[in-house]
Amino acid sequence: MNKKTSKRYRKLIESSKDKKPLSVMEAIQKVKNNCNVKFDESIDVSFRLNLKQKKEEFNLRTNVNLPNGNGKKIKVAVLCEENKVNEAKEGGADFYDAEKLIKDINDGKINFDKLVSSPSMMSKMGKLGKILGPKGLMPNPKLGTVTNNIKSTVQALKKGQIEIKNDKDGNLAASIGKKSFKDDKIKENCEAILETLKKEKPSGIKGDFILSAFLTSSMGISYKLKLRT
Repeated sequence: MNKKTSKRYRKLIESSKDKKPLSVMEAIQKVKNNCNVKFDESIDVSFRLNLKQKKEEFNLRTNVNLPNGNGKKIKVAVLCEENKVNEAKEGGADFYDAEKLIKDINDGKINFDKLVSSPSMMSKMGKLGKILGPKGLMPNPKLGTVTNNIKSTVQALKKGQIEIKNDKDGNLAASIGKKSFKDDKIKENCEAILETLKKEKPSGIKGDFILSAFLTSSMGISYKLKLRT
């Protein structure tokens, strides 16, 4: 611990020396007890995944529908034909003027968090991939963001559908709520991710897929979760 560590954080560490794994609900309660800053802290879960098997490495990237959302309001843009604009509007899209959207992206004006495209509009992407790809915003059919079901896709994103993917070290993290959420709502969101990970376990992985999991908050310390085998 360096000298710049705040008194608040040092107290959290001092009061949390018991490192035994906790149930999800126990961890939520401890994390919430440590949320003592003035803003509504995010509650986050992180996993260390077993994605390396001998010489082969696996990757995981998929969607999770959080039943209670994570408290973050996102802006969704839709690139679609004129006859699908009403679908985009009804779904709650924030941007749907295709011509203006393409121009803004080319100009580096990206004011959205997710981009949905109809299949026929993907040919208009052109150079946009070089701009959107590094930002993780390129529509992807495997993730459902290249679709003709514009309305339902936008609604799902607005209601709390999130993308999860591992980093190069096999770690995966996601925000699953806010301190202001009821405990059971955070628990339901956490379990939704756990169930998704179990279903998405690559067939070539032997042994446990989830090696460890931790719960924390924006300004707090982490608690190890007790995983069911």
